[in-house]
Amino acid sequence: MSKPFDMEFFLKGALTGSHASRQRHIRQAKTIQAAINDRWHLNNPWYWQQKHLTWILNKHLNKKAQSTCYYYFLTARLIILRLGKSWPLYIK
Repeated sequence: MSKPFDMEFFLKGALTGSHASRQRHIRQAKTIQAAINDRWHLNNPWYWQQKHLTWILNKHLNKKAQSTCYYYFLTARLIILRLGKSWPLYIK
């Protein structure tokens, strides 16, 4: 059995800011990881595509407050930065 992907270690190099901000990004990244894993069975962000993060922001978080969606948007941008991609995120 393989070990689960460590999202905290994945984001460690891209995280800046206060301790609280770093912890929030890690917590939200783990939530994003769990949602994508539940829907597409992709636990590792290296296999994610732009559509996965767009789905998180547009469908999975559609009942959340606008401020919550914004913070998840920032976390998604951080994941994209860490992946070395230049994906635009389309938010409805």
